[in-house]
Amino acid sequence: MARRKRALQVVRNEGDTGGRPSRSNRLNFFELAYQRIEELLVHCELKPGQFMTMLELQQITGFGRTPVHHAVNRLSADTLIIIRPRHGLHIAPIDLARERMLLGLRRDMERFVVRLAADRANLSHRNQALHIERLLRERRASLTLDEFNSLDRRIDALVLEAAGEPFLVHTMRPLHTLYRRIGYIHHRFMPGQADLSGTIDHHLAILAAVASRRVEEAVKASDALIDYMGEMFTGMEAGIDPRLLDCSIEPLLGA
Repeated sequence: MARRKRALQVVRNEGDTGGRPSRSNRLNFFELAYQRIEELLVHCELKPGQFMTMLELQQITGFGRTPVHHAVNRLSADTLIIIRPRHGLHIAPIDLARERMLLGLRRDMERFVVRLAADRANLSHRNQALHIERLLRERRASLTLDEFNSLDRRIDALVLEAAGEPFLVHTMRPLHTLYRRIGYIHHRFMPGQADLSGTIDHHLAILAAVASRRVEEAVKASDALIDYMGEMFTGMEAGIDPRLLDCSIEPLLGA
């Protein structure tokens, strides 16, 4: 309840309409609810395979029925949540084979996006890229996984903004969420994979290329990041606990 009151206050502070919230504030509310649920999915606080009700999701997020319903519909279209009429919600289990296959799609789309971004980046975009690049270099050894994911979301948004094609935002955002969650599971739960330096270095290469408007270097850096993610799948397919991919799997022999 306290979280919901804080969320309401954020929207109200943006403009007093003397009664009903303005259309822009309602849209902000919808986006905030989407971002919050997306974050819970990435960090596996909403576990793959978990069943829940809409009311439970409202209580977890602190948002009301309308923004949560709107966010769930979007995430259902993104294939991250399955809506089961009269039975509630099902957080979609992770299908490693499917997501590895979709990595090929992401490679091709990221090439297109980063090529546009490096070619079209204006001064503001380049300065933002340099700012994030400097922060990543300064915090390379101490950055937490949650902090990195927050910056990763900023990087994705910046590259899409620099690309300047709104259609790409709706296409790429679900893919970014899928693979941000894969990265979280890899670094959080796979033995010996807590070090973030590899993924940080790949993101640094992309930022540097976009900031300097070196198109071909940006494409190469993007391909290298996708290759790095492919290696994550190889390790996870060999050694991940399946219950991390689908919490509805019942333990065997009392495990």
